[in-house]
Amino acid sequence: MVYNEKQVQLIETAERLFATKGFEGTSVRDIAQEAGINIAMISYYFGSKEKLLEAIFGYRIGGTRLKLESIVNDTSYTPLQKINALIDSYVEKIMGNQCFYRLMAQDRAISELHKIDGLVYETKLLNMELTKKIIHEGQKAGTFRKPIDVPMMMSTMIGTSNHFLASEKFYKKVSNLENMLPDEFEKYQKKKLSHHLKTMFKAILTYDK
Repeated sequence: MVYNEKQVQLIETAERLFATKGFEGTSVRDIAQEAGINIAMISYYFGSKEKLLEAIFGYRIGGTRLKLESIVNDTSYTPLQKINALIDSYVEKIMGNQCFYRLMAQDRAISELHKIDGLVYETKLLNMELTKKIIHEGQKAGTFRKPIDVPMMMSTMIGTSNHFLASEKFYKKVSNLENMLPDEFEKYQKKKLSHHLKTMFKAILTYDK
C-alpha cells in the first residue's frame, strides 16, 4: 500500500512512541500530540490504534521483501555475494529502523493482534525461503556445504544484531570508543557488524578455511 506524506508522518511517530513507551502505554492522543495533528485524523486515516500498528508493519515489511527478492534474482552476483548483500541489507535496515525492531521485540503486543502476528510469520517464512534459494544455488554450484540449517543461520543473524545494538553502551566502553561522535560510531557499528556476520556465514557455508 502507498501512503501519503501525512500517513507516513503518523506511522513514524506512532512507531517511535510504541517502541519507547510500549503499545499499551501509548494512547492515540499521545500520537496526535507528538505528530502535531488533530486526533480525529488518526481515526480518519487508520481507524484505530491497532490498525495503525498494522500499518507500521506493512510499511516496513513491504520494502524489505522487495529488496531481498532483488538480491536473490540478481544474476550478476555469485551465491556468496548474494549472502553478503543480504547481510549488508539487513544491517542497514536494522541500524536505520531501530524503533521498528524494538517494537518487534514486544512479542506480547504483537501476538495479541492476530493479523500482525500472521504478517510477521509469513514475512519470516518468505525471507527464509528466499535465503534457502540462495543457499541451494551455492550448493548446486559446489561452493556451499550440505546440509545447512537455514533457520538457525537466520536466528544467528537476528540474535547477534539485536544483542550488538542492545549492548551499544557496553561495547563503546570496552572498545574505548566513548569519545566517538554518534554518526561516526553508527558507521563503525555497521562496518563491524556486517564484517562479523559475513565472516561467520562464510565459515558456515563454504569449504574455505
